Amino acid sequence: MTDRSGPECGSGGVRRRSVVRAAAAAALMGVGACSVPTPRRRGPMADPAPGLPVAGPRPALMMQILAHPDDDLYFMNPDTQQALAAGTPLVCVYLTAGESFGLNKIPGRARPAPDRAAYSSARHQGLRQTYAAQLGLPMFTRWHKSVLGLAGGHRAEINTLLGGGRRVELIFLNTAMQIGHGRLGLPSLWHDRALNLRTVVAADSPLERVGAYTYDGLIDVLVGLLDRYRPTVVHTLDPDPDIQHSTEAVRRQDIEQPGYSDHADHTATASFAWAALIRWVARATQDGGGVPRFVTTAFRGYYNRHWPKNLPGGVLKEKAAHLIPYGGDADWRCGNRAGCGDYNVGGDRPLTNRKGWVRSTRYRYPGPRPTVTTEPDGRLAVYGVLGLRVVRWRESAPGSGAWDGPDDLGGGPFAPVLGRAVTADGRLFLFGLRFAALGGHGAQNEREVVLLEQSSRGGAFRAWRGLGNPEPAPDRGRRIGVPVAVTAPDGRVHLFVRNADKGVSTRVRGTSGRWGEWTDLGGGEVQDGLSAVVDGHGLIHVYGAGHHAVHHWTQETPGVRLTARREIDGAPVPGDGPAARITTDGSVELLYRAAARARLTAVTGGTAVGRTDFDGYGPVSVADSPLGPVLLGRTEEGRLQLRTGERLSVRMQGPVALDGPALYVTGLGRPTVVGLGPDADPWLWRP
Repeated sequence: MTDRSGPECGSGGVRRRSVVRAAAAAALMGVGACSVPTPRRRGPMADPAPGLPVAGPRPALMMQILAHPDDDLYFMNPDTQQALAAGTPLVCVYLTAGESFGLNKIPGRARPAPDRAAYSSARHQGLRQTYAAQLGLPMFTRWHKSVLGLAGGHRAEINTLLGGGRRVELIFLNTAMQIGHGRLGLPSLWHDRALNLRTVVAADSPLERVGAYTYDGLIDVLVGLLDRYRPTVVHTLDPDPDIQHSTEAVRRQDIEQPGYSDHADHTATASFAWAALIRWVARATQDGGGVPRFVTTAFRGYYNRHWPKNLPGGVLKEKAAHLIPYGGDADWRCGNRAGCGDYNVGGDRPLTNRKGWVRSTRYRYPGPRPTVTTEPDGRLAVYGVLGLRVVRWRESAPGSGAWDGPDDLGGGPFAPVLGRAVTADGRLFLFGLRFAALGGHGAQNEREVVLLEQSSRGGAFRAWRGLGNPEPAPDRGRRIGVPVAVTAPDGRVHLFVRNADKGVSTRVRGTSGRWGEWTDLGGGEVQDGLSAVVDGHGLIHVYGAGHHAVHHWTQETPGVRLTARREIDGAPVPGDGPAARITTDGSVELLYRAAARARLTAVTGGTAVGRTDFDGYGPVSVADSPLGPVLLGRTEEGRLQLRTGERLSVRMQGPVALDGPALYVTGLGRPTVVGLGPDADPWLWRP
């Protein structure tokens, strides 16, 4: 890579550790060095200052860290299935045995005697059946089963299957599930430093004896697996589920933890996963090694039952079909004496279950990634989170589509999606949601919004700056969403986040450069994935997807505080956050897919119109070009589609697109799509 930029944040290649640490110390003393203050965290951490080396490219490999057998099928598909179909090797690590009460109930038959070892084994067999089918093999294809040695002398069962040039590995750590207050599990292990959590030996497993995990022992095992496989994509669950005041009857039926919209095992698993990722990066870089080259995605869990469903019929049918081999049938001859699947969820039960978990797939941190800008010399610059840190890739030459880098800009550990704003003089502001503290056994667990600010257009970055959290209590502060920002015509930068009450909080940077206090804007409950725009009259608008309609916040006149407005009546219930664009008359047009529908809805001036030219699923992005509005979204098959005026282009080749790629219109008016692939590198699509 050639350094064209001079001495700015993240450029100049590999620096000595002493220089990096000196820069960090200078920032703490108030010197304008490019670094980040020491995080308020305990335990091992990566150096937060910029300029660390980044590990070299690696072949794509996806690792999923899950609580229970079937979490991937309910909450991560269709993403997992699409990556696997494209040839990405898959490693699934299941932390619990999934044994529950040991009841593998067969519909229409007498209640069986409890057998936890058998039920755990049957669920493992269900996974083998569904992943064999996804590889295009017969469901009862024989897998290679063996014992895998882990850090600290621990052992786990590993099942491996190859088919059609693709590979799936299933690793079962088999810790005991937590059931109410009577049996300890992962949530107890997260909170109790002294606990030894026993494992369950599944029937027909090559393992022969019970083991036990401590808090640090489990994190070290996960770090060892991360270092062994060195995944380029890590999928896990939601570490900070919504506060949810469900009635006790509903909570017990849906197995939600008291006060929150998810299973306690899901939350503990995600917490252990993020703690392991942080420790992995710290260990990899502590002696001058490169930052591991991976990206993350966290998926919502039981949250899905509390909001309108977002998968249309065709996508839902395919997703639910993968649960049929998993659910299995007691009359199948699968070769596993303990059972041929999880009979509780076989057949059409995922679709008829009132909980509706299968009917949605949502990210904990929604929004386009990466962030794209144009450098003064015409090259594209792409900013994203890699190895939990912010990095920048730049085109090797304007229009080349080939990338230098990545340059490490430090900070972190970050959630995977960044917010952005560009000032009137062209300076870039990047906003991140940072794990300011993440620890179990009574340690702090905090989140904060942080800012990386350019000193001039295309120039050096100033030190990372903390902007705090709109929620004063740490537990509530964990529930905030991805930062979204917009610059008003008067030069003020308005920052918005979804808060713990599921409303919107804001903080504003005045024209003097000083930030005001966090303010709760009130209004109704919305999902994360906010849209913020400035209309043709200079008024800021914020939109979010509510339970029954799109919610709206705006200004009465430019420069004043935003206030909540009435829900947008007469429009369909949104399945995901709406995209917003400014029309030729200066008003706002909203674009989103209605709940459980493939059809795109356009809302202008309170009038909703169904469009028939952009069917698909998931959120859409919109931008303007000389040819008119440009729309980016997914087809029902999961391929990216781009509509410019009357022209529709579908991306048929190239790496699988992770999450939500970024839509960007260059200075020449050319629509460009930039995304991250399973190899954790950016790709570019210009139809």
